[in-house]
Amino acid sequence: MRNLPSLLDLIQDFSVQNPFPGNFSELYEPCTYMLTLGGKRIRPALLLMGYELFRDEVETALPAAWAVELFHNFTLMHDDIMDAAPLRRGKPTVHTKWNTTTGILSGDVMLIYAYRFLNQVGEPELVSKLMKTFNRVASEVCEGQQLDINFESRRDVSIPEYLQMIELKTAVLLGAALEMGAICAGAEPADVQHLYHFGQHAGIAFQIQDDLLDTYGDPEKFGKQVGGDILQNKKTLLVLKTMEIASANDRAELDEWMKTGADNPEEKVAAVRAIFDRNNIPALIQAEKERFQKTAFEHLDAVNVPVERKTVLQQTIGDLLGREH
Repeated sequence: MRNLPSLLDLIQDFSVQNPFPGNFSELYEPCTYMLTLGGKRIRPALLLMGYELFRDEVETALPAAWAVELFHNFTLMHDDIMDAAPLRRGKPTVHTKWNTTTGILSGDVMLIYAYRFLNQVGEPELVSKLMKTFNRVASEVCEGQQLDINFESRRDVSIPEYLQMIELKTAVLLGAALEMGAICAGAEPADVQHLYHFGQHAGIAFQIQDDLLDTYGDPEKFGKQVGGDILQNKKTLLVLKTMEIASANDRAELDEWMKTGADNPEEKVAAVRAIFDRNNIPALIQAEKERFQKTAFEHLDAVNVPVERKTVLQQTIGDLLGREH
């Protein structure tokens, strides 16, 4: 069984061997730029881990893994346009470095290349199964993004709605990567489904952890400004839980802070964190994260392969959910 660094090396080698065309540089150069911004490539690695649970010749699944990575970066490129984000991983976003038209068109061609790589995986029956999963999840990711946009103008977002949004926007692609790896390996349908639900629940736990880190992380480890969600008035799980359980005074105070700008960022972050602390919100959100994490690993336990074959996947997800940045 290969460890995560070995799988990432395989993915990197595959990307080098399968570059975008050298012509139409205005179209393809932004794609290459996006793929070299320093992403963790955890999704294609998970696909390979899902494959290796059942079979050893993991190179067979590399085209599917790269398709997932292309799709993920396509969504990021378009999300950056929708969010008017100037930076991605500390560097200019594609639409900032070039322009919005380039960001749209280069993102489109990345999606097309994702389908081209899926078609390289194997026999038509296998490709058909992969396409079915890929198309289902691609639609769900778009639905999650639409919910996220809708929430920006709503003041009545519920916790179940928020969990549905992060499931669709983030978690389903992690689950699908594992699902597709298992499909490539010819796994039994029950094992395929358990792996999907493992990734899905782990993905929700991952996003909850991200909410916590944004407000309570160590700035030196987190790598970006702590309190960014507060300054942007985002309706994170911490905010929604406070609105659900806090006193009328605390709810009113939080609501007022969420109407303000970021003219005095330190004051705003400190005030909102004080409201969270008074209501024991960090511990409640941590418990919610652990609930999804527990369910995730129950699904992994149910996959019918020897325990030792699960070690790399188990450790990778454990590290991801225990991260401090």
